[in-house]
Amino acid sequence: MGFNYLASLSHYVPELLACFTMFTLVLFEATFKTNTKRTAPFYIVATLGLVAVLMALFKTLHSDSINIFTNSISIDPFSTFLKIVMVFGTILSIYVSHVSNDIGKDQKGEFAILVTGVLVGAMLLASANNMLILYIGIETLSILSYALASLQKNDDRSTEAGLKYSLYGAMSSGIMLFGLSIVFGVFGTINFSEIATQISTISTTQVAVLVPSFLLVLAGLGYKIACVPFHMWSPDVYEGSPIPVTSFFAVVPKFAGVAAIVRITFLFFHDTSVLSVSWVGILSVIAVLTMTVGNVSAIGQRSVKRMLAYSSISHAGVILLGVIVVDKIGLDAILFYSVAYVFMNMLAFFITTLIQNNFGNDHFERFSGLIKKYPLIAILMTVTMLSLAGIPPFAGFIAKFNILAALVSKKLYTLAIIAVVNSVVSVYYYMKVVRLMIFNKPESEEPLKDFTLINQGLCLAMTLPIVLLGIYWSSIINLIEHTSILFK
Repeated sequence: MGFNYLASLSHYVPELLACFTMFTLVLFEATFKTNTKRTAPFYIVATLGLVAVLMALFKTLHSDSINIFTNSISIDPFSTFLKIVMVFGTILSIYVSHVSNDIGKDQKGEFAILVTGVLVGAMLLASANNMLILYIGIETLSILSYALASLQKNDDRSTEAGLKYSLYGAMSSGIMLFGLSIVFGVFGTINFSEIATQISTISTTQVAVLVPSFLLVLAGLGYKIACVPFHMWSPDVYEGSPIPVTSFFAVVPKFAGVAAIVRITFLFFHDTSVLSVSWVGILSVIAVLTMTVGNVSAIGQRSVKRMLAYSSISHAGVILLGVIVVDKIGLDAILFYSVAYVFMNMLAFFITTLIQNNFGNDHFERFSGLIKKYPLIAILMTVTMLSLAGIPPFAGFIAKFNILAALVSKKLYTLAIIAVVNSVVSVYYYMKVVRLMIFNKPESEEPLKDFTLINQGLCLAMTLPIVLLGIYWSSIINLIEHTSILFK
């Protein structure tokens, strides 16, 4: 048994490196005195550590699927790919925190520690292959997220965000744990692989018990990806949290939850049984409501950060459409969407951070006349808004097109039409930012101090994948297909 665990550790190197990075950051935080604390060491250590995690993940991307630690954790190309996306999102969030005034200098080290810890929980959740690891992954991710949301200790909105997040999180975790206990009572095992072998032989009575039980499990996972009706925490928490925290929440916890939902769906609900039809039907309704509520609610927002929060809700609905297809086409579409979304989302939040640093808030009006003062930033913001809206030739269009193609391949025409209509609705609030930047006069002629050449260069670097993935999208699709992403 000891040898088996040592052998398992050799396949768990990326997660161990992430843990080592977090512990090193804690050591740095404890070493520097409060009145002499410098932020550079934290960013150097965090960046180097996460780059090492990326290298380890890329090394294992083409490896065969393997279950480790007595089949409790699954290491496969699917989870590895999403981990790569989450690590990219974490690195970009740490840099956003470096330039953001939302997080004080004495808290920037804490931010780096906490986001690395959340990343560890997200990586654990993405590979969870039994109910206990699933729950531990969610709790590791969530508890540290509560601290992130309330990082601004002297800001009432940040304190409120942390309180709301923790209350909703505790409730959803309890509901999910109750559902998992019923599933365990029916199957007598917590291992996903063993449940998958038994699920085709269950009786009608067991189906009647399992349908609401899995719905309770979905409450905990749906809370992490902020899908309707588990989304109520998202706008207030996103608005009250510092912008770097918001940008991080919109990527890492979301895709960790998506990974868990995809794994459960593909392992348990890939056939045409009553249980599978019920699960897919529930997900379909949730996906439609999530897209619609997210888009409609985003229309009337005054804050760009809050608009992006509702936007992230609508994107979660689109991703769920790829899940309900339950085949490799849908899975490939989800993974391409994740790559495109991380760059679109992080760029939008990064530019919003620079605006808020200079004006003190992120209202739409603060973007007025940006094309006249900083044409490059205005063009880049326009690109990401067009891409988020799903307008060609950018990555967002290809991402949504792949989801629609997956739906059409399964003859789910109604869902495809609803997705198209929602995409059209989203154009309104995305183009509101573009209209203000191009057609309105600047509120002030004074230069914006945070639009340095370095920050503009980083914005350009984040925009390149959005453009290139929209034009050379077949390359990333081939990468996804040739790495056997569909786990077994």
